[in-house]
Amino acid sequence: MSLTGMQLEVTRNAEGIDKAIATLTERFGDRCQTSMSLREQHGHTTSWLPNQPPDAVVFAHSTEEVSEIVKLCAELRVPIIPFGSGSSLEGHLNAPGGGISLDLSQMNEVVAVHPEDLDCVVQPGVTRKQLNAYLRDTGLFFPIDPGADATIGGMTATRASGTNAVLYGTMKDMVLALTVVMPDGTIVKTGSRAKKSSAGYDLTRLMVGSEGTLGVITEITLKLKGIPEAISGGIASFDSIADCCNTVIEAVQYGIPIARIELLDTLTVKSVNAYSKLDLPESPLLLVEFHGSDAGVREQAERFGEIAAENSLKKFEWATDPEERNKLWAARHDAYWAGLGLAPERTGLSTDVCVPISRLADCVTATHDDIEENGLIGPIVGHVGDGNFHVLVLTDLNDPEDIAKSEAFVERLNYRAIEMGGTCTGEHGVGQGKMKYLPKEHGAGVAVMAAVKRSLDPLNIMNPGKIVALDAE
Repeated sequence: MSLTGMQLEVTRNAEGIDKAIATLTERFGDRCQTSMSLREQHGHTTSWLPNQPPDAVVFAHSTEEVSEIVKLCAELRVPIIPFGSGSSLEGHLNAPGGGISLDLSQMNEVVAVHPEDLDCVVQPGVTRKQLNAYLRDTGLFFPIDPGADATIGGMTATRASGTNAVLYGTMKDMVLALTVVMPDGTIVKTGSRAKKSSAGYDLTRLMVGSEGTLGVITEITLKLKGIPEAISGGIASFDSIADCCNTVIEAVQYGIPIARIELLDTLTVKSVNAYSKLDLPESPLLLVEFHGSDAGVREQAERFGEIAAENSLKKFEWATDPEERNKLWAARHDAYWAGLGLAPERTGLSTDVCVPISRLADCVTATHDDIEENGLIGPIVGHVGDGNFHVLVLTDLNDPEDIAKSEAFVERLNYRAIEMGGTCTGEHGVGQGKMKYLPKEHGAGVAVMAAVKRSLDPLNIMNPGKIVALDAE
């Protein structure tokens, strides 16, 4: 059975793995586990790519322990796959050559908060909800919201984004500095708490989005934002997806400071209504939110309403009640599980692309038509304020023809986005699932990525078989 993605052959070092497990068990006791259920859970969770479990899972408690583990694995040439909360979608956690899953979830302390400088320092196992709960009394918050309660380390490693990216940016915009254990076990600090620097290569940005292939992130210095004085939001329903997208394009080009704007196609709205017990209008829909002062959010809402009215707006409802807003956004975050409920007997393949905002309507409309023409079930949602959208393709894994149709659709979607000047992934990352699209998107740049990987990780032990195909060259 063929599935989307590239699962490369990575040479398995059985002797080295056995020695590593014996040493790690002696050193860490029950923090080194080899049960199959735990290994499979650390192989991957939400990816539909075949599971490739590691040989052992080790729970680290400090940067020094991570360094010790990495030095051992480097000596024995054993692969290391960093693990946070397991919410990645493109096979990032698979272990094609076996090895050690390095679980960082127990490194979950907020090390320091500097309210006067609007920054904080956290360990990688801290989750975004945990961090915001910790910050609540400071008047600050961490705005990156990918939906899942992911760990900050995992969000950094995958260059995560989410619903707030239109106003606050993505992880690359929020990370000031990192502590990273390199493939030889060396501990490196990539920057400082200064808001800008011209000192040397930008190692922080190199590590943000490296998906564990260049090192293990053990500490993150983050920018923070002030909790807005006022938040308002609501829903706008339209006759067509094109009307939704054109409203987004015009609002962004007009310069309205939108905090969050999400697209739900008709199928997604139906699934969300059923799953979350809502009564949203069952037509293409935008969820919108503004942050600022009381007067500011009122003005922004009025301007947005005027633009929407010029694009066949059917219904416009506004709410400032926090409980009602939170209910809507909780339903949006549950859209993945709601979508799975459309066909419980099928498996969901979640994929994403991102295009320049001016091509959003073209890309989403063409994708919607592609789904209908090929008889697929594929609800569409999107963080459309920055041109990013997702499709959940529901596929019967017992039907080779259905698998082939889904794979062909995903391939067309990725190439369509790239040809429109976009990218094969706006926020899911590369992992195994998107590797085959990188040559089309980056051309000779893939060879440069491979050169960086070889230079920093000559033994190819850091999450091998992801992003660049060293073993296949």
